[in-house]
Amino acid sequence: MFRVRHLFAVLLAVLASVVGLKHGPTRVDAAWVLLRGETLLAFQWPSVEILLLFAIGLAGAIWLYQVLFSPMEFCRQLGDLGYHPDGTRNMKAMANDARRRRQRGHLPPVYPNGWWGILESRLLQRGQVKEVVALGEHLAVFRQENGTVSVVDAYCPHLGANLGVGGRVVGNCIECPFHGWRYRGEDGKCMHIPYAAKVPDVARVKSWTCLECNGSIYIWYHCDGEEPSWTPKLVDEVESGEWTCRGLSEHFINAHVEEISENGADIGHLNHLHGPGVTTGNDLRHIWSSFTGFFTHQWEADWQPFPAPDTQFGTMTVDMDMYLFGYRIPLPSVKARAIQNGPGVVYLYIDGPLMHVVLVSSITPVEPLLLRYTQSIYASRGTPTFLAKIVQWGEAVQLERDVTVWNNKSYPAKPVLVKEDAAIVRHRRWYSQFYSKNSPRFTTQRTSLDW
Repeated sequence: MFRVRHLFAVLLAVLASVVGLKHGPTRVDAAWVLLRGETLLAFQWPSVEILLLFAIGLAGAIWLYQVLFSPMEFCRQLGDLGYHPDGTRNMKAMANDARRRRQRGHLPPVYPNGWWGILESRLLQRGQVKEVVALGEHLAVFRQENGTVSVVDAYCPHLGANLGVGGRVVGNCIECPFHGWRYRGEDGKCMHIPYAAKVPDVARVKSWTCLECNGSIYIWYHCDGEEPSWTPKLVDEVESGEWTCRGLSEHFINAHVEEISENGADIGHLNHLHGPGVTTGNDLRHIWSSFTGFFTHQWEADWQPFPAPDTQFGTMTVDMDMYLFGYRIPLPSVKARAIQNGPGVVYLYIDGPLMHVVLVSSITPVEPLLLRYTQSIYASRGTPTFLAKIVQWGEAVQLERDVTVWNNKSYPAKPVLVKEDAAIVRHRRWYSQFYSKNSPRFTTQRTSLDW
């Protein structure tokens, strides 16, 4: 049996070889002392060339393992893409300028009523606290010692300390880092003040209705304070653990949240913006390039709202064929079905050769006209990870083409449409159910990314 003394002997041999290589080019006679009774094993240490080849092979094996088996994660900030630099300004400067000067149009209310994804479950461990900015609010998200997630306003009503920065979990409470006041997660009531004989009844922080499902944490928002009338759909394969997470992407977008949802009903843009294959990239100036345009997609799609009582759902069905040099690739069509669950949650099921995946997406306003778009991809056990990563990468390339449009467009309240745009009309009528009389309107926004 390989024991600690054996490992220690190996480490001594490696150390001896390193010292020998440092002090001379000759090979080192290293003794590996593996004590099995009175047995002594000695051998000559390999040459530098062999060690170098071994190191290269090991690095290649690690790289191959990451490509084939490790989940892919990446984040695109608002200044990373979605604008075309003019040679005098970088992407971030152009993003700031667009946020400040572009015509926004007649915008709908900025925060629709519904459930909003604020954090991925795996990023919040038991007893951990994180600050999240969503819907124009600073929130403290924490996991109680029993595993339950709670969300409260971040600022302590005592003297304004941020509970999400330095706060700690004590039982089912979050403790303020400034004076040690403790607030119960379920209702925000202050339960303990370390230097006070009595806790005032008015000492409480707002507690948000939240739930955890599909690998994400959601909060409920309603401008009139109404209780939830529905809950997010459960993805059974994810909830049961049958399908596993193979990657996560995050994009920040300068747009109104309805624009992203409406994109699913905009059938007419698919074959134009998303017709060129992913090999052409996300830069709209080059997607029609003859050098990379040998690979194309052909889309057929439809969007429909669900009938009562499931009116919070809408669905987009898609069939996609792939073409190489104008000839259809003789593979089964890739079939996709996107289920929109309220104003900011989407489940995209994709079935194709050798793969069954679902992308769980959350589109949440950070503030008016600044969105955080996350996608977690889950795949069946029979789907190779590298294939799921290809799907994730391809979806990200196509999304980033949309991001360039969203970052620079205005919102026409009364667009000029043709008969083939009927799904857009249906979608706007469906989406209007998430607004109410008191839904907040756009007033101002940050004009810089330095926030």
